Amino acid sequence: MALDQISNAHKEMRIKIMQNIGVVFVRLGQYSDAITSFEHIMSDSPNIKTGFNLILCYYAIGDRERMKKAFQKLISVPLGIDDEDKYIPTSDDPSSNMVIEAIKNDKLHQMERNLKVLAEKYIMTAAKLIAPAIETSFASGFDWCVDMVKSSQYVELANDLEINKAITYLRQKDFNQAVETLKTFEKKDSRVKSAAATNLSFLYFLEKDYDQADRYADLAMNADRYNPAALINKGNTVFVKKDYEKAAEFYKEALRNDSSCTEALYNLGLTYKRLNRLEEALDCFLKLHAILRNSAQVMYQLAYLYEPLGDPQQAIEWLMQVISVTPTDPHVLAKLGKLHDDEGDKSQAFQYYSESFRYFPSNIDVIEWLGAYYIETQFCEKAIQYFERATLIQPTQVKWQLIVASCYRRSGNYQKALETYKEIHRRFPENVECLRFLVRLSTDMGLKEVQEYATKLKKVEKMKEIREQ
Repeated sequence: MALDQISNAHKEMRIKIMQNIGVVFVRLGQYSDAITSFEHIMSDSPNIKTGFNLILCYYAIGDRERMKKAFQKLISVPLGIDDEDKYIPTSDDPSSNMVIEAIKNDKLHQMERNLKVLAEKYIMTAAKLIAPAIETSFASGFDWCVDMVKSSQYVELANDLEINKAITYLRQKDFNQAVETLKTFEKKDSRVKSAAATNLSFLYFLEKDYDQADRYADLAMNADRYNPAALINKGNTVFVKKDYEKAAEFYKEALRNDSSCTEALYNLGLTYKRLNRLEEALDCFLKLHAILRNSAQVMYQLAYLYEPLGDPQQAIEWLMQVISVTPTDPHVLAKLGKLHDDEGDKSQAFQYYSESFRYFPSNIDVIEWLGAYYIETQFCEKAIQYFERATLIQPTQVKWQLIVASCYRRSGNYQKALETYKEIHRRFPENVECLRFLVRLSTDMGLKEVQEYATKLKKVEKMKEIREQ
């Protein structure tokens, strides 16, 4: 209705209304009608936003050829921006230089810069979206987009697209192709070379090829010394070599270049921890917590630091916050159990150890604590199930089997205890402790094997004595 009432003389207003009509059709899922509106605008008065919306519509209906045509149209939309060179002082005339200085950061230039950034964002997003859809493989789709961009006014975006191609390889777990793609940037200009080398350095670091990681970290830093990610990678390679002082320097430099770089701050905290500078480590993680309020890792590090700093209550409080974010973490639950145990609160310790065991029933320390707790509280039958699990996890450790036999003995089940000791003796014939209990039980139960076990015990003790001599 609005479009009908506005005459053709008001061209700009008609274009804006048609844009709105197109967007409403998109919301209704009527992509063909939206395409009609957007195509009319692109033929009459092309602009970046409409060009991008048109690509989205073609993508939604899966039209490959029209996606390509729309992308070519998008990168050829004139922005109406003056060349950046006009802001570089060229003459010795002080008055013209003063004018250039005045307009270098005025509102109009800021507006031009924002428009260029927005256009680049739309083009990059469109390329990443259509690359896997326009050709048989995403790689050839990216190559087509790169070729188109290279022959346009956005030639510097071609390199960014190539890096995105490498990152897509990474997402598909094709590390070799990602590495090959990134290696092609070694001869390019410094900004792109630094970005590619940073990615390569981190890839090699993850694959534990620390020499290559170090080489590419150096390359990234030489290309762009102000790249915080490159400095972090370099710090990581030094950290692995246990040169913590040097690693801390690289992380600090990364923070000087980007004060909000959370990776650098986290790694710096870990480095101070290794250097036993606990107060400084605490400071790093408290700053991090102010930025990342719900990070379980950061809160766990804070709890870990308060314990050696002699404040177990604070450690418990931070671990409780970790549990509020990740309630099923068995390691944190076990740590809470240990802290409560150290504080003498056995019932709370038992609660957290039990929870930890429920989520991860293979932690030998947790199993041992729970078994010992039941023995201490005179519930030896309940302790047996935990120590039997320990024997399954560590079948070559005789101590768990001896404890199981001991639990049977303490709970008055002498027959079962005897059978268990006999089984232990069969598997570990030289175990002195087992033979001693066999002698004692056989005597108490009046069994005729007592003499046999006593002879074996003397023999084993004699051999042990000879070995020690």
